[in-house]
Amino acid sequence: MYYIHEKERGMSFTHTNQDIVLENERVLLRSLEAADVQHLLPFSLYEPELWLYSLTTAASESNLRQYITTALEARAAGRELPFIVFDKKQNRYAGATRFYDIQLAQQNTQLGYTWYGKAFQGTGLNRHCKFLLLQFAFETMGMMRVEFRADARNARSIAAMKAIGCVPEGVLRSNGFRADGSRRDSMILSILKGEWEAGVKELLLGKLQ
Repeated sequence: MYYIHEKERGMSFTHTNQDIVLENERVLLRSLEAADVQHLLPFSLYEPELWLYSLTTAASESNLRQYITTALEARAAGRELPFIVFDKKQNRYAGATRFYDIQLAQQNTQLGYTWYGKAFQGTGLNRHCKFLLLQFAFETMGMMRVEFRADARNARSIAAMKAIGCVPEGVLRSNGFRADGSRRDSMILSILKGEWEAGVKELLLGKLQ
């Protein structure tokens, strides 16, 4: 069973302040809250390498608290929609993800800030998350384009994006700082609503297990 449980079934998306739950048999994504620092702190303390390629780090308790605060402020401003990820198979919180640079008028958004603890990587969890998030973006938020970005050196992340149907568009050269202070090039990929409807949805659905 794969479904979106949005507090009120069939609700339309109008603002990021709506509390949202995306759920299937494997994973539950719900709107991030300030109190979620307790669920994510172990990753910040013991797996700081999770943010090796990121423009924003949540490694250390202070960085994690700022990471969450910044996400919630952006949500209140209507720019972002952050989620915490709960893996039903392992019965544990696994990481976080979010929609950002939300442009309702232009029907565009970016999907990123995605990270999972080591125990959840390569388990199929990401595909379940991406299916629910893309379904929500195209079928509830009304988006026509969902963009993804990754450090051009992060071959694993780029391969995972291509595997779910993302189309590479190009590279932004030296567009930001990594956590270690070095500059990074960012690979840009995207999925369009027409591509979602024409086969990407079924492709991704077939990869769920």
